[in-house]
Amino acid sequence: MNNNTRPESMQRITNFELANAFIEEQIKEIRAQVGEEKVLLALSGGVDSSVVAALLIKAIGKQLYCVHVNHGLMRKGESEQVIEVFGKELDANLIYIDATDRFLDLLAGVAEPESKRKIIGGEFIKVFDEEAGKLEGISFLAQGTIYPDILESVKQAEGKKAVKSHHNVGGLPEEMQFKLVEPIKLLFKDEVRVVGEALGLPHKMVYRQPFPGPGLGVRCLGAITRDRLHALREADAILREEFDNFGLAEKVWQYFVAIPDIKSVGVKDDSRYEGWPAVIRAVNTKDAMTATIEEIPYEVLHKVTARITGEVEGINRVLYDLTPKPTGTIEWE
Repeated sequence: MNNNTRPESMQRITNFELANAFIEEQIKEIRAQVGEEKVLLALSGGVDSSVVAALLIKAIGKQLYCVHVNHGLMRKGESEQVIEVFGKELDANLIYIDATDRFLDLLAGVAEPESKRKIIGGEFIKVFDEEAGKLEGISFLAQGTIYPDILESVKQAEGKKAVKSHHNVGGLPEEMQFKLVEPIKLLFKDEVRVVGEALGLPHKMVYRQPFPGPGLGVRCLGAITRDRLHALREADAILREEFDNFGLAEKVWQYFVAIPDIKSVGVKDDSRYEGWPAVIRAVNTKDAMTATIEEIPYEVLHKVTARITGEVEGINRVLYDLTPKPTGTIEWE
């Protein structure tokens, strides 16, 4: 599996037997590729990078260095959870970098979605390059790239535009100093989950809510501001908490809040109140190439709306996105 095209003959991974065969094959390929050298892993804590981490730990053990970059675009409590699970419970070589100001300063005033993605992707590589310089023998960068990332980042037929660039595909600079290790790049999301369970990862980790590499940067629509980013993080935390409370967390494949850079007139404390709209999106999919809308009970939507508008400063409306994929993508940017 040395190219970016999935062979037509490749069998879909639907059970542990197929997953274990894939794992054994990848362990051999990783060992052959890496040898005695060290590997940096871009560890977000999501299922993709977690499965890659588990594969690499099986293949090369302490030659792996997991790097978690807090770019200031993480969900509430996300980085703290990564440190707890990987640094303590899984005893990985974990390097934590708080680069919040670095990323947000670069993104200030940048509204175009592809530009934001490329800035985030390029800066990630610079951070890894700097970290590699502090260690001896780092030659490889491991990534949780999966097949939909590749499909959406390249032209699928002459005359068609790419859907969007992913930070781990389209955002990599040509002068990158690392060789890539991408053991799951030909798998779809449902296959990655089967492999994760076969590796023995906790169920909650394997079915953890998907999160894009650029993080909240592609959900804080338009030019990112710190106040709107804070409101987005708090609103998203409320949505996730209420989905847990109502038993929807594992029923819905992906759910999140996006906040566009627009304001409308509202009323608060009997006075005019201009605020942003919070847009809820909840979709179901198997391969992330198409998606259907989950019909959320009004009881849930009313509870989420009341909490977001009542608890989050700067938001005065809550909307529900009913657009399937296609025509909309799962993310807004």
